[in-house]
Amino acid sequence: MIIDSHQHFWQYEPVKHSWIDDEMAVIRRDFLPEDLQKVYQENGVDGCVAVQADQTLGETDFLIDLASKNNFIKGIVGWVDLRGNDIEQVLEKYSNYKAVKGFRHVVQGEADHNFLLRPNFLNGISALEKHNFTYDILVFPHQLGATLEFVKRFPNIKFVIDHIAKPYIKDGFFDGWANQMKAIAKLENVFCKVSGMITEANYKTWTEVELNPYLDLVFNAFGTDRIMYGSDWPVCLVAGNYGQVKNIVTNFIADFSDDEKAKIMGENAIKFYNL
Repeated sequence: MIIDSHQHFWQYEPVKHSWIDDEMAVIRRDFLPEDLQKVYQENGVDGCVAVQADQTLGETDFLIDLASKNNFIKGIVGWVDLRGNDIEQVLEKYSNYKAVKGFRHVVQGEADHNFLLRPNFLNGISALEKHNFTYDILVFPHQLGATLEFVKRFPNIKFVIDHIAKPYIKDGFFDGWANQMKAIAKLENVFCKVSGMITEANYKTWTEVELNPYLDLVFNAFGTDRIMYGSDWPVCLVAGNYGQVKNIVTNFIADFSDDEKAKIMGENAIKFYNL
């Protein structure tokens, strides 16, 4: 079973989606389950995890609704204000929805390098454990130092690094990112999504050869039991098509055992998100 561990849906609104800049104009439109279902049929994908793209409770409710109407959406990663004083009650409410597997905050967009370590945010994260919710870590490489300290505090919560922490592939930067990722990977409760790579490279000239050192690093660090395939559709469309994104991973793991391939392409996501 192939599970895409990371994709998004939205009804495009210029203000809400202002992060979609002119270079990304191709994704300034609606992307909904009927669009993705066609793509999955063409690419042999069985299901997915839908991840928040907007930081509102309305976004979480929107994804819950889509999951209730489309059985190929196996789970969702929503948003709640983890800094809120009412976090216990909010999580209690969402624990009643089987589709809700975990949460994410767009930490990459926070100016505070140590956002993850602020007491009110840590308080919200600690509340996830009671409901067995997961947490997706969306950061840039300069935030990995704080990320390491952050994950060490919560050995019983399942974390996953989105988009291999968005290394600056276009600039050829590697070592600083690599050292931090190796340190984080030593913590057994942290997984990693191989996703979002082509949009960190040059949109027009990226090659699989250029991405391979980054894949080598995360596979060696996290191992085949803690890596999951994700497409980052539709964001990936600014730099390629779905088939190209999937092939980056399937080509890289072509010589792996069938068991390892099955884990990377689906089983690890099923296990992590309890799909």
